[in-house]
Amino acid sequence: MEFEPVIGLEIHAELQTKSKMFCACPVVDPTEAEPNIAVCPVCAGMPGVLPVVNQKAVEYAIRVALALNCEIAPTSIFARKNYFYPDLHKGYQISQYEQPLAVNGSLKIFTSKGEKTIRIRRVHMEEDTGKLTHVMKNGHSHSLVDLNRAGVPLLEIVSEPDLRSAEEVRAYAQTLRSILRYLGVNSGDMQKGVMRIEPNVSVRPVGSETFGTRTEIKNLNSFRALERSVDYEIRRQIERIRQGKPVIQQTLGWDESRGETVPQRSKEDAHDYRYFPEPDLPPLVVEPAWIEEIRASLPELPYAKVQRFRQQYGLSEYDADVLVAEPAVADYYEQAVNAAPDTTPKMVANWLSGELFSLLNQSLLPIEEIRVSPQSFGRLLQMVTQGKINQNTAKAVLEEMFNTGKEAQDIVSERGLSQISDADYIASLVSQTLDQHPEQVSTYLKGKETVSRWLFGQVMRLSRGQANPHVVQQELDRQLAALKEASH
Repeated sequence: MEFEPVIGLEIHAELQTKSKMFCACPVVDPTEAEPNIAVCPVCAGMPGVLPVVNQKAVEYAIRVALALNCEIAPTSIFARKNYFYPDLHKGYQISQYEQPLAVNGSLKIFTSKGEKTIRIRRVHMEEDTGKLTHVMKNGHSHSLVDLNRAGVPLLEIVSEPDLRSAEEVRAYAQTLRSILRYLGVNSGDMQKGVMRIEPNVSVRPVGSETFGTRTEIKNLNSFRALERSVDYEIRRQIERIRQGKPVIQQTLGWDESRGETVPQRSKEDAHDYRYFPEPDLPPLVVEPAWIEEIRASLPELPYAKVQRFRQQYGLSEYDADVLVAEPAVADYYEQAVNAAPDTTPKMVANWLSGELFSLLNQSLLPIEEIRVSPQSFGRLLQMVTQGKINQNTAKAVLEEMFNTGKEAQDIVSERGLSQISDADYIASLVSQTLDQHPEQVSTYLKGKETVSRWLFGQVMRLSRGQANPHVVQQELDRQLAALKEASH
């Protein structure tokens, strides 16, 4: 029997507001701030305190909902989600349930099988929990709680179960992360936990319309872990069914070192949380005029930018996807193209995704922090196009620019790297090379024409890499042809 996976994703994304969702405490970096420095009676869950909704968080949530083509509810309701939260001291989470902020959206993804639209079920607001640190002291284990993150605005984006493979799951998560970054509502720094992914996975016989029993994998914070865990869980469930064993509805964790999912607890249903409307918050009413104001402020989003890059710059879909994935890279590319009017946009794309990406990966720096401005990068490529330096020289110059921040023209002048195109000089280099290597010339004349590539390399070495390769090739072909004619 053949099986197909049925997968839906719940993605939790922290919103980059300055203060928390229901109080004035600042949002701090949980990986850098001292524990419990951003806590007040509201986010600490003290009795009798009253929450107040953060308007900027609502605006950010609407931005995301509009970008996902959702219907915005004119009125939405906050609810209490009751659960034992050791790191959320009031013992419940303020979330949205029956009347969320937005519903019925969609997101286009691209995989090896082409384009696919994934339906979005809902987008709703809630608050994040704190953080527990488990320690062992004097032979006894205990936990320390840090409430800096408790109450940080959190957006939950829930897809319909439209995903059918681990590849589609990864494409969906990456596309959504890119949109959040373009909107400026989330940094996308998954290592800091600002975006956490929870896939719900089930399998069913191909052709069946009945859903299988699902499991949920909690709190994944890397695309690699997401893809591996979903792949593993699909295989695990199929194997259990083939063995005649039931798939148990439960919440799972992902053990990266063992490469397998591990049970955490039985899977809860909505009634287990005993939702009821939050009595301390009135209904959230969103005026249509405000929605339209937010809609008008949306930036060009990744899908639209990919289509424009393909039309405006003649790029392939692959090249456009690579450049558009990160907003800072897309901006860098466009500025570099504008600074290199004699250079093709395709050449700029190749150098950016090739040579510059290589230097970025080695340095572990984001493109926003490098010393090479997009204008300087464009001027370097302009020098290649104009024949002032060749490509090999340009690679060496780019590396020095990356390390020092110097301009390409200054490096070329200081090191005497200008490309030599003088025809008479290059003719003398070719002649000298052929005189120095009579054995290879003889081999060429006997019919092994691939030797010409080796001779070309010797000419370039003699010129210390500064000769114009096009002129060298032409002159080498001319002199070899003359020798061949003379030998007949």
